[in-house]
Amino acid sequence: MTIHSENRIIRHTPEQLFQLVADVQHYPAFLPWCLASRVKTRSEDKLVADLIIGFQMFREQFTSHVQLDKAALKIQVDYAEGPFKYLKNTWTFLPHHDGCMIDFYVDFEFKSRILQTVIESLFTEAVRRMVGAFEARADVLYTPQISASSRDGNNA
Repeated sequence: MTIHSENRIIRHTPEQLFQLVADVQHYPAFLPWCLASRVKTRSEDKLVADLIIGFQMFREQFTSHVQLDKAALKIQVDYAEGPFKYLKNTWTFLPHHDGCMIDFYVDFEFKSRILQTVIESLFTEAVRRMVGAFEARADVLYTPQISASSRDGNNA
């Protein structure tokens, strides 16, 4: 089992970041190791999506059920099929005076011991890069929010 939790303040609104993470079909344009994505079904509050991820000699496809709770600004990803024993992933977007506090959580285990061993050795850095890729994409798509402390020159 591999678990990672991260909180990060990003200078964009929770609504913008919710929309960015919910926009699965555009992941290959900016997300490391995401080679392809396909949304199989979509409704206002859920979607089923396939992702193909690749790293070095590994290339895996998996399907997830994604719950989109726009009112709570929360996205819950549950594994459906593919190379994992299980996968749970949650994004929560909380208002913050500097923009948005992202609360990110992922817990998974691959069926393959070899793949699990390789991923575990690189996982923390990989997740940081992934969350950073979402932040960089938000910077490209949206105007950053500026807090009162930043406007006053009191950067904390």
